[in-house]
Amino acid sequence: MLDTLQTVFVALATFATVVAFHEYGHFWMARRTGVKVLRFSIGFGWPLVRWQGKDDTEYVIAAIPLGGYVRMADERDGEIAEEDLPRAHNRQSVSKRMAIAAAGPIANFLLAIIVLWGLFLRGEVGVVPEIDTVTANSLAETAGLQAGQEIIAIDGRDTPTVAAVNFALLERLGDSGALTVAARYPGADVVTQSEVRISQWLKGEEEPDLLRALGVTFRMPAVLPSVGGLTDDGAAAYAGFIEGDLIISADGEVIPLWVDWVTYVRARPDETIVVEIERGGTRQRLSVTPAAAVVEGERIGVVGMSVALPVIPDAQQRHFDRGPVEALLASVKRTGDLVAFTFKSIGRMLQGLISPNNLSGPITIAKVAASTAEAGWVAWFGFLALLSVSLGALNLLPIPVLDGGHLVFYGFEAILGKPLPDRIQMAGYQVGLVLVLSIMVFALYNDFSKF
Repeated sequence: MLDTLQTVFVALATFATVVAFHEYGHFWMARRTGVKVLRFSIGFGWPLVRWQGKDDTEYVIAAIPLGGYVRMADERDGEIAEEDLPRAHNRQSVSKRMAIAAAGPIANFLLAIIVLWGLFLRGEVGVVPEIDTVTANSLAETAGLQAGQEIIAIDGRDTPTVAAVNFALLERLGDSGALTVAARYPGADVVTQSEVRISQWLKGEEEPDLLRALGVTFRMPAVLPSVGGLTDDGAAAYAGFIEGDLIISADGEVIPLWVDWVTYVRARPDETIVVEIERGGTRQRLSVTPAAAVVEGERIGVVGMSVALPVIPDAQQRHFDRGPVEALLASVKRTGDLVAFTFKSIGRMLQGLISPNNLSGPITIAKVAASTAEAGWVAWFGFLALLSVSLGALNLLPIPVLDGGHLVFYGFEAILGKPLPDRIQMAGYQVGLVLVLSIMVFALYNDFSKF
């Protein structure tokens, strides 16, 4: 129960932050262009809290925290007092209306830049992408990669960390053509560069394992079966496990790594497992019965336990210390990369190259927000920046009812010298509303399927 409440609280805080910035962008630009704002709302539906500002704007926090809106004076929505007509939204120039529509997504991008700037200023740490093993007959073997080498670039993009390698590979998801990989041995000056051909790489994969598909593993400390966290109402908590317990064996079978424990538990839903653990230098036995769960049609066992991640040696870490200007430039570049990646991914999803099952809704976002909050404020801020970029980019899609759709209509108005006929705009809004609602329903379906 406590975990659920924490997830809900963190999710609401995360949603509210990105939505508030988005709507404030519209609000700020509307005020700056002389438009009268009637209501500024965070959330939809029944108002929970409302108050009247000195600027005659009604501020609202509503019951459904999955969005928000800024209601402006507009003759198409009803009669307006004579003195407010010059401040009506529909009477503003096309350029002003375009600025108001674009201000929401821009505010989301600015939020991401500010958050990333702060994170970069405090220093960034990543794992050096030094190859541990190369899979036979894989892309990596074809490219001539060898154990002990460090991957320094993919497709000309520098990859100083494992995260950078993953992001560079993620950009090629569903793609075809040449994949270029540059590598060298630590301390060496000689760089070997080669390319391999890919064709619709990992097309349709729901949860693509990029490094496995490339055919490499990186040198990392072994992940031991040590308990890092427990779900309050999980089977492991009821069985008496505590954080820090090291699992030695299960039913007499030695469990050397965390993955071995996960595999053993998944295969035994509703079956009691006798576990030998080490706690405080002494060994003892516990009995746990994994609960049954259905994941992607498969019945598996779960105990409500997370792993204690190993400490990575300094020699395998890469530190980035940036000054204010360098950090700002890096945050702008990272935000730009994320925006471009979002649009590219949407395009490939429409082409069927990326599985639509990767589309996530509010439930998945809430769970990720909660898990990043548990990992620490740095991880949560990183997720906040990513979510803000996603919201801004999605709102720029040329779909009526979204900001991008408004910009398309205003673009036609600027070209034609007059607005599109009302019947065309209304039909566009109806189609856009159906499309957006369909996407939301599908995302929720994905959420519940994963849950």
